[in-house]
Amino acid sequence: MNKKVVVFGATGNLGAPVSVKLKNDGYDVVAVGGRKDDHGFFKEKGMSYYSVNIKDKDSFGVLDDIGDVYAVCHFAGSLPSRYAYDPQDLIESITVGTLNVLLFMRKHNCKKIIFPQSPYDLAEYFDGFKNGGKLGPDLRRGFPLTGDHSIYAIAKNAAVDLIEHCHAAYGFQRFILRFFTIYEYHPNPYHYANFKRRMMPFRMLMDRAMKGLPIEIWGDCKKKKEMVYIKDFVQLVSNCVASDLEGGTYNVGNGWQVSLEEQILGIIEVFSPKDNPSPVTYVKDKPDPLENAFDATKTFEELHWKPRYSYLDQLRDFKKEMAENPFEKLWGKPEDYHLEDAR
Repeated sequence: MNKKVVVFGATGNLGAPVSVKLKNDGYDVVAVGGRKDDHGFFKEKGMSYYSVNIKDKDSFGVLDDIGDVYAVCHFAGSLPSRYAYDPQDLIESITVGTLNVLLFMRKHNCKKIIFPQSPYDLAEYFDGFKNGGKLGPDLRRGFPLTGDHSIYAIAKNAAVDLIEHCHAAYGFQRFILRFFTIYEYHPNPYHYANFKRRMMPFRMLMDRAMKGLPIEIWGDCKKKKEMVYIKDFVQLVSNCVASDLEGGTYNVGNGWQVSLEEQILGIIEVFSPKDNPSPVTYVKDKPDPLENAFDATKTFEELHWKPRYSYLDQLRDFKKEMAENPFEKLWGKPEDYHLEDAR
């Protein structure tokens, strides 16, 4: 019998691709999401789907008969970038939700969990990212005192503390995966930033490039950041599920970063019409771009993982996914999303 893996948050940006990957890798995947209806997506792919309110312990009762579970991939919980800011929902869906997942695991004899974490939990990140430096996997945790990610980081830290408690008290294997952004196509190009809903910057650049419109490159365009692709990330999750290690915290980075100049020129190369590429203007007196980098040596060595998608490979595959929309049954079409919508 194939090993059973339960994916919480299975209808979300990460949970859906993770579920499909694990099913393709031969696991018996049970998909769990907050939506009442998955529109037949998981059944079509040979998986069962259950609707669970992760904030409600009693809601987990629909899973009582699934038997023993080998591993849990816990990608449920609200995101400040996806929904209007709600501190209570962040605490309940992330911290209380994680406690409920851990109680579920004990009930179903499961001792392995994969959980996503954000660099917003790092005190060093908010003390100031040093130019040219890399964030290690075992740095002191903290949280920003202000801003739209403050409560989110507090809730995530508390969730990780609960997981670490279960590791120490019950021998749980835990794989805490810390990353900045996992890049993937979704028909919804909008997010919340600083409490306002707007188009994601990289989607705005793609949109302008497809129309051949001018694009400005701001500030110090040589500054670089991590750009990890979804199809590399799901392979890492699969490696975690298969691992016999006790686990720990692992940085999700490529081992290389992409400068702002490389990002924009790559987008123009892949998305602009060949006969009408977007013209570029360098505007150095504008703010510098975000810069970040992880030391992912521990991830590469312990989890035997190495990303295979170059930056241009990511863009080409993104364009392909944009045309095919493989998760349309779950996520809908681009025309279903509008900037003026509340969510």
